[in-house]
Amino acid sequence: MTDLNEIMKQAKLMQERFQKAQEEQLKTKTEGESGAGLVRVTMNGKHDVISVSLDDALLSEDKAVIEDLLAAAVNDAVRKIEEKNKESLSGMTGGMKMPDGFKFPF
Repeated sequence: MTDLNEIMKQAKLMQERFQKAQEEQLKTKTEGESGAGLVRVTMNGKHDVISVSLDDALLSEDKAVIEDLLAAAVNDAVRKIEEKNKESLSGMTGGMKMPDGFKFPF
């Protein structure tokens, strides 16, 4: 019975660590960019777009070009957030490999 209690204690501790990490991720801001910095998008760890910045030089471009650059900047920010989350998760699990597609919270 002691082993089960220890396992439950460890699981609770890990869950608390994940919750704290998630709270920290929400506070973190990540910037994505495209077009060599002509478009910049800032997101939080929850993938909410906080700000969008367009260089004035883009205003003379076709709408489709601007839309493509905006999508690329958003995708860049999302990839950076996912990479940060993956690194953070890896650090908490001691490098233990999680199954593909495994998402937190539990």
